[in-house]
This record gives sequence, C-alpha cells and structure tokens, in this order.
Amino acid sequence: MDIGIISSAKDPAGVNIRNNLIELFDFEKIDIKFDDNGVFEYNKTQDKNIKLYLTNQDLIFSENIDKKISADFFIFASKHRSKENTPSFAVHPIGNWHKADFGGEERELCMSSAILLKNLFIELNKNAKDTNYEITLEATHHGPYVEKPAVFVEIGSTEKEWNDKLNGEIIAKTIMNAINNEDKNYKIAIGVGGPHYCSNFNKIVLRTDIAISHICPKYHLENLNQELIKQAIEKTVEKVDFVILDWKGLGTEKQRIVDILKNLNLEFKRTDQILKD
Repeated sequence: MDIGIISSAKDPAGVNIRNNLIELFDFEKIDIKFDDNGVFEYNKTQDKNIKLYLTNQDLIFSENIDKKISADFFIFASKHRSKENTPSFAVHPIGNWHKADFGGEERELCMSSAILLKNLFIELNKNAKDTNYEITLEATHHGPYVEKPAVFVEIGSTEKEWNDKLNGEIIAKTIMNAINNEDKNYKIAIGVGGPHYCSNFNKIVLRTDIAISHICPKYHLENLNQELIKQAIEKTVEKVDFVILDWKGLGTEKQRIVDILKNLNLEFKRTDQILKD
C-alpha cells in the first residue's frame, strides 16, 4: 500500500509536522521532486510505502492532487483555524455537503476510511493526553477534491500552536502509529447531526468498537438528502453497517432524516442509546 502524506509550503503547521516526520522516523530523500520540492520516503514496513510531499499550493485548494501523486491513501497534514483560537488537534474527512467555498466541489464528498480516522483519533488521544488541547473529530468539510481516500490531521489554532515543535512531534507520531495499526475489527458507520466539533461521535469512537467515516453536522442537515447519504456510504472505503444519529443534534430535522433512512432501508442507531449502553 502506498501512502502519501502531504503538507503545504504555505502552512507552518504542515511544515512543522513534515519536519518532525523526517527527523523522528528516518525518512530518506529520494531522487524525485514534487512542485520543485524534495520527496522523502519511508519503506521500513513490509506492506506499506510512505512518502512525504510538499506542495506550494494551499492544501484545501490543491484539487485533484491525487492525479499527480501515486498513492492509495492521502493524509493531509495541516493547520486548523477556529474563531475562538482554541489550542486543538483535529482529524476529519473531506468534502462538501453544500457549497464549495473552501475548496473541493459543491455537494461532493471525497473517499474516506472510517478505520484510518478511528486509528488516527485513538493515537492522537494517546499522544496528546498530557496537553490541555482540545482533541476532536470534525464534521466532513472543505477541499481539496480527490478521488482517493483522504483525511486531514490538524494543529490548531494560531501561529503559536502551528509552530510549536512538540505539536509537530505529536502529530507525526500519531500519523505513523495509526498507519501501522493493523486493528480493523470495527463496526463501520457514518454520522448525522450534532455540532461541527463532534462531541458525541468523539465519545463513540473512543469508547466503542465503532469507526465513523463521514459526518454531516446539524448546520448542514437542511442540505442533506437521500443522494448525499448514499454518497457518504459509497465514499467510505469500508462497508458501512449503519448510520448513527446524534439524536438531540438533529433538531427539527429528526423525522425527515429518519424517513430518508427508512426509505433507503438503512439501519440507524442513536448516540444517546449507544453511549448509555
């Protein structure tokens, strides 16, 4: 399996993560370039070849970068911004439930892997447990549009956090440990409802044997229809077993969403029932 880890030269957090990967894991520079930048390779595992790429574009607007890089999975190492400037680490799938204001294509999701997302989130919680940072999954959002499975792993939310070497080390270890985690015995789901920072889905991913791929937050439920739910399922690498509803986080859309799932003959579970169990 070929894995491409991509950072942007414009992004201090991505460069920080890249530098730590090279330093900590003995990546070796190889005789090819991408965007006039050096490419580094790690091939010390039997079944995985991992390469580091540096693009001169903003990551969220690096559309179809999977056509320029040969890899089976893409991990984008990136900065994260928030209005509150909360120090944080975040992991999320990519795509747009509605407009494509921040890269990607309108109403198009990208392929993702619930297993890789879960393993990244588990490792992130292990590696960042001694920090006071918020550690969270985010709902599916922004670009770039790619047709290979892809996830974002991010440091938030200001220059101070982006450039902190320890934060780059935490993400570098998280990425490498998650890639090497062979645990695939999970139930697979997509998530619907709740806030952008997915408090209930965070708990489920950490506390249960469920892995979650795409997440549609409450603020996009009015845009969610049968086609987008089918797309979220089709654009999950693994076979999706059921849909998880953040029940309180569905607001006035509860019955409409339930009716769509019933029409599609999809099994669904409620977050309050899973967490109660």
